[in-house]
Amino acid sequence: MRHVYECPMRWADMDLQGHVNNVVYVDYLQEARVDMLRVHARTHDQESGGLAEALVVVRHEVHYKAPLTYDFRPVSIECWVTEIRAASFTMAYEVFREEAAHQSGQPGGRRVYLRATTVLTPFVFEAERPRRVSDGERATLAAYLEDAPEWADPLRLTWESRRDPVGHYPLHVRFSDVDVYGHVNNVTYFEYFMEARILFTARLWKGLGEDGPPVQMVTARADVDYKLPILFRGEPYDAWCWLTHVGTRSMVIASEILDGDRLLARARVVMVFVDPATGRAEAPPAEVRERLLAAPGL
Repeated sequence: MRHVYECPMRWADMDLQGHVNNVVYVDYLQEARVDMLRVHARTHDQESGGLAEALVVVRHEVHYKAPLTYDFRPVSIECWVTEIRAASFTMAYEVFREEAAHQSGQPGGRRVYLRATTVLTPFVFEAERPRRVSDGERATLAAYLEDAPEWADPLRLTWESRRDPVGHYPLHVRFSDVDVYGHVNNVTYFEYFMEARILFTARLWKGLGEDGPPVQMVTARADVDYKLPILFRGEPYDAWCWLTHVGTRSMVIASEILDGDRLLARARVVMVFVDPATGRAEAPPAEVRERLLAAPGL
């Protein structure tokens, strides 16, 4: 069984291109997950309602499939469970709209904007420790259990941390980033990595564009691993970015957030260069590619 959530859209969800920002999609997933676990799962088992609030995200794998523009209609999100373990479970999502056939002859059907998976673990926040999935919770989750989809493939990369000033970003936590348990919300990590990534790429091709960035990019894939909670404080954390791969029409940026030597989170993001007029993938200008290939440590 799959749960379907009709997610309202907000005008503020849009980026400069008029598309839903890549970070906001993860917020949509959270809304759908909470709706399934707090509202619908609770009707089957009262204790299962606590899963919505007493969970931490271990990992997100997000596949961006097509740009989503603003509409007064909600966007549909299907979510289901793909695996239940002793102390964690995995959910999958598909963000879509069912489109009617167009008068021009364009066929209708489901248009998918995003697919994702999330690994979650029940958590005792008073003791700051994970716990096992209870029998009642397991029974409730099992009602939504299906096989993992074919597209749920981890982006496996060799991890070798790199520290260079061009990739450093002092990360300041805002008070509004913190949830009721005093932890930075899992969605906000995507925002932190995006901020660090934008500064990193701006430094890489500084001086190449007079009226803005010399190339337009879109996020095609983002994997985030959560290691330790980020807490609110006055002094900044350290975020680092570096390139791990440069292809003909894409690149992979790895990132970490640290507190001294303690790893708090890491991310791998696939960015695709696109033609701003058509939105199609294209090779970046030669001078941009040369700057990327000359990046420290590549």
